[in-house]
Amino acid sequence: MKLDVNLCNNLKSIRTRLGMSQQELANIAGVTRQSIGGVESGQYAPSVAMSLRLAKALGCQVEDLFWFEQDLPEVEAILTGSAPKQQQLRVSLARVGDQWIAYPLVGNDAFRIEMIPADGETVAVSRPIVGTGVSASGSSSDASSVRVKGFPGISKLPLASEVTTNERHSEGEAQSQIGTNKVQVRLLDDIDKLHNTVVIAGCTPVLSLLARATERWHPKLRIHYRFAHSTAALRSLCRGEVHIAGMHLYDANTGEHNIPFVRKALTGKSAVLITLGVWEEGLLVPPGNPMGVKTVSDLVEFGATIVTHEVGSGSRMLLERKLQEEGVPLHKVKGSDHIVHSHQDVALSVVSGIADAGISTASIAAAFGLGFIPLHRARYDLVIIKEYLEEEPVKQFLSILGHRLVQSQLEILGGYDISNIGEVVANI
Repeated sequence: MKLDVNLCNNLKSIRTRLGMSQQELANIAGVTRQSIGGVESGQYAPSVAMSLRLAKALGCQVEDLFWFEQDLPEVEAILTGSAPKQQQLRVSLARVGDQWIAYPLVGNDAFRIEMIPADGETVAVSRPIVGTGVSASGSSSDASSVRVKGFPGISKLPLASEVTTNERHSEGEAQSQIGTNKVQVRLLDDIDKLHNTVVIAGCTPVLSLLARATERWHPKLRIHYRFAHSTAALRSLCRGEVHIAGMHLYDANTGEHNIPFVRKALTGKSAVLITLGVWEEGLLVPPGNPMGVKTVSDLVEFGATIVTHEVGSGSRMLLERKLQEEGVPLHKVKGSDHIVHSHQDVALSVVSGIADAGISTASIAAAFGLGFIPLHRARYDLVIIKEYLEEEPVKQFLSILGHRLVQSQLEILGGYDISNIGEVVANI
């Protein structure tokens, strides 16, 4: 039969998954091996009778084997971050509030340990990108002031006690406006599965652990974890890109964790802060602490090389605050311009000898067999816009915090006090 250029098939993938050769399938279906090869290569369109025979032989539906390319549904979504105009992108999708959000699977965002399957691909950009949002590394290019559609009260981020720190790094940078980057996305998965997705941004590896645990209890629920430091996570929440932002920011002026930053950011919106636990933050050092480091000022005295987190992260703020308390300028510390983007990266830098120290948590030190010098106990909170609390995927994720088996996963990590996990610490 003449080839229909719009006809797609996955006959070969299903056949090979079942361990069949072309000849074996041809024998069962009562067709020639050459016909099987022609269909698989897209050079031959099967008749109705042949399609039914192949489906029966493989134990599936005809629709599982063949489909028209234009039959793939499309949705309009808001694209996070920045990307070249008209470039086709693999994306993950989730419904946040009343709109679809598309997260480009580019660079590090395309991987966890394995490559992440795409939910769809962009096919058209209906509006050019005006500004940039959260990049693949979780950082944001808007270092000073933004105005976000739907959140008119948001301006002057970073927030609270971060401002003086970040202003030193962002002085002279132009302000940018966040554009609405609408794209058409051709779906590659069942839209019902995509609806049942909760999106979380944060920096603690515990979030990915909770995501997998939640999916065990709720097999139809998808957790899409977006790595981002605390300030970037809060910005994503403000933009309507995620359901939940994880934070561990400390305001030295008030002695409070997270609440002052959220209150300033979400003017005009209501949110709830639910605590995940209190973790120990401090310096990671090689096993046995061979340099004998006890305080951050020792880093300069002993000539230690460090790695640092991005501006706006809770760990970077802790390092700068402790150095300021001891009267040591950040630039005096060797390696202070070496930026890494995750707690695992800090640990790997110390393990490999690239750095002598770096700020992270006690649980990360334990996981990598490193020494740990405690500096601060920080409360890690989950920030959720209140209207999202009524969405079923969010409800299912939050319900997992009460499961004893999930809490046990956190307890055995070490370095976490989860006695108040799931407690609402603030309504804003």
